[in-house]
Amino acid sequence: MGTVTRVGIVGQGHVGAHVANSLILQGIADELVLCDINGSKLAAEVQDLNDSLAFCPHNVAIESAADQYEALADCDVIVNAAGDVSASAQDRDGELFVTTAITQSFPQRIVAAGFSGVWVTIANPCDVIATQIWHLTDYDPRKIIGSGTALDSSRMRHVLSKATGYDQHSIGAYMLGEHGFSQFTAWSNVNFGGKPLAELEAEQPERFTFDKDALEEKARKGGYVAMAGKHCTEYAVANAAARLVRAVVSNEHFITACGTLMTGQYGEEGLWASLPCVVGANGVEEVIELDLTAEEVEKFHASCAHIRSNIERAGV
Repeated sequence: MGTVTRVGIVGQGHVGAHVANSLILQGIADELVLCDINGSKLAAEVQDLNDSLAFCPHNVAIESAADQYEALADCDVIVNAAGDVSASAQDRDGELFVTTAITQSFPQRIVAAGFSGVWVTIANPCDVIATQIWHLTDYDPRKIIGSGTALDSSRMRHVLSKATGYDQHSIGAYMLGEHGFSQFTAWSNVNFGGKPLAELEAEQPERFTFDKDALEEKARKGGYVAMAGKHCTEYAVANAAARLVRAVVSNEHFITACGTLMTGQYGEEGLWASLPCVVGANGVEEVIELDLTAEEVEKFHASCAHIRSNIERAGV
């Protein structure tokens, strides 16, 4: 990474604009390059973000690149937020065809212009789009990070926090597989302050015996509470993306659930799905295989099968 952190964002809809704002407020980026095919929307967001800088931690140079995607070639990280959130009103597969069509228009141009940084893709269906970017560009797959279940794992920790009263930062819990309805909780690895849930359940059954299916469904469908009220999700996914960007530009070796290319984990390969990953300057540096139960492994296979089906349906 250079001394100046330069981040590009493709798409300035609800999510892309909030990613830009999160990167500014958290002091993660020194320069932002924003792309969108809607010129008036892009101009509005650039104006609004610039007007906010007097209240932010430090100045950020904000550039408007419209659909001149080659301007992103010298970025350290590119966040792909290009899509149509209205198409996901019922489920995350709703954007499948519109988002894969949009994605045909820019990754090759950016890579051909010399991009060598890290992709963080949050457009849905997240795992399909990450796989598509790889297929289109033949880019180093370790440098294509899908936000995946980073957000869903946060939702799971929030649900468990509500159920127990413990702060969510003290809870270890992962949603795995698809960023979609086939994701699942790795209950066998849930812990509170490092102590496994199974042990706590045996010691304090009145506090730690949950309706696990009900809690998992709350985490799985959490985004649709937001969708029902305001027809989009924006804050949480934007902060998830910003957290991944920070892990890359700061070379943190941060462990989080996120989407990465399966290369044999649990017998799966050739597609993006979420497992705990070590994220640093070179993207996904390591994929961590948890000791899952046989039932959880089967759920992982089923989730990957759904992702694979969508990849085939979209022809990417």
